Amino acid sequence: MKVIIIEDEKPAARRLSRMLANLDIETHQMLHSVKESIQWFLNNPHPDLILLDIQLSDGLSFEIFEEIDIQSAIIFTTAYDEYALKAFKLNSIDYLLKPIDADELKVAVDKFERNSQHQTHQNYDIEQIKKLLVNPLDKSYKKRFTVKIGQHLKMINIDEIVCFYSENKGTYIHTDQNRDLLIDFTLEQVEEKLDPIKFFRICRKYLINIDAIKDIVSYTNSRLQLKLHHFDADDIIVSREKVKAFKIWLE
Repeated sequence: MKVIIIEDEKPAARRLSRMLANLDIETHQMLHSVKESIQWFLNNPHPDLILLDIQLSDGLSFEIFEEIDIQSAIIFTTAYDEYALKAFKLNSIDYLLKPIDADELKVAVDKFERNSQHQTHQNYDIEQIKKLLVNPLDKSYKKRFTVKIGQHLKMINIDEIVCFYSENKGTYIHTDQNRDLLIDFTLEQVEEKLDPIKFFRICRKYLINIDAIKDIVSYTNSRLQLKLHHFDADDIIVSREKVKAFKIWLE
């Protein structure tokens, strides 16, 4: 098994390497920054497994993924608290909470080896994880939207919203009262303001509330069609490139 460690604190990297040695696993390489890691991946075959710290000396390790299509399994190491760790569970990614425990490391490595034997590969929705972890842990997501109806302003609570969708260059809220209301945001801007555990962008057109899903049906070209409560439309389709991440999000 070829393993590398990406960790900016060299004593922590050496300690992790010793813990792997106790499991009869040799550390092939230790890297300590985003820049060094990108350069290494450009010039070397990808390892079987990466133990990857989130916060490196020159930035977040997600920047590596922006430059390199990583072909390795990953166990993240992190000092983030329990709320942020929901991101990893949501995306079925192994993680180790610092300070790393030897028994937990063994469990994570054993899981990787079992998956390798059965040729089971993790599905990494890096953008989803990045969104959850890069934001401050105390970030409060939007609880309501204000819309103009005639001469009146109306507040729409987030729990009343079935989905957001774009149409004719406008962005709309569809509510559980079967109303369509125009808002002054793009769908991309709305996505940034919402709790990603509750809302998911299934395609370019739709951003849906998990609580609004009534049924999920197999559709052509390995896609999925959704039926929502209080919204009757036939084009609520999970795009093919989003299907794997969508299934993980549901769990």
